[in-house]
Amino acid sequence: MLCALAAIPILIAVAVRVSSAVPPGRGPAFLDRITQNGLFVGVTALLVSVPLFLPLTVGVVAGDTIAGEAGLGTLRYLLVAPAGRVRLLLVKYAGAAVFVVVAPLLVALVGAGIGAALFPVGPVTLLSGDTIGAGGAMVRLLLIAAYLAVSLLGLSAIGLFLSTLTDVPVGAMAATVVLSVVSQVMDALPQLEWLHPWLFTHYWLDFADLLRQPIAGDSFASNALLQAGYIAAFGALAYGKFVTKDVLS
Repeated sequence: MLCALAAIPILIAVAVRVSSAVPPGRGPAFLDRITQNGLFVGVTALLVSVPLFLPLTVGVVAGDTIAGEAGLGTLRYLLVAPAGRVRLLLVKYAGAAVFVVVAPLLVALVGAGIGAALFPVGPVTLLSGDTIGAGGAMVRLLLIAAYLAVSLLGLSAIGLFLSTLTDVPVGAMAATVVLSVVSQVMDALPQLEWLHPWLFTHYWLDFADLLRQPIAGDSFASNALLQAGYIAAFGALAYGKFVTKDVLS
């Protein structure tokens, strides 16, 4: 899955390199800036990955945490060891969280690398109109990757809870991915505006604030607080279900 994610910025960079100039306003945001500065490959790849590809891979990893062990019949043997259910649950979530951090970071780094190889790299003009050097732009790119990692931690907690409900990992994976899609659809409906601030996907695309000078940290803080709430809520639900789950029969 990491290789598949890494292929996204490569495909974008190659497609832009072998094609004619991209008309402004066509395609994903920042796509028309790639030929001017290769660092925008990473930003564009992250933007393209947010709605589906990143949630899809995170859903697979999180949905497999407990249900995968149960489906293989190894969960009972893990619990026979003196690890305890709470410790096992925490370790499984930690493993999913590591993937959540690595996935957007990989997309950003591969995008920056292939962008530098195929296009010129130089000062970057931010959305606020200010210009920063390539080093500063790379820091912004890494901050965007960190923002998306925080954004996906809530989805990972949801997947962990769903994984405790079934012994079929595919079901937990599918349910996690479907919930991410449903949340994004609901976030796009103006009739549900009152619900938008409570949806775990609401702040996913607000990393544009990191491309301004000075950096606006309000969306980052709001996103982190929201994801922490989802981690606490679904972590508690996962704990409540898992500690009473019959896995030894």
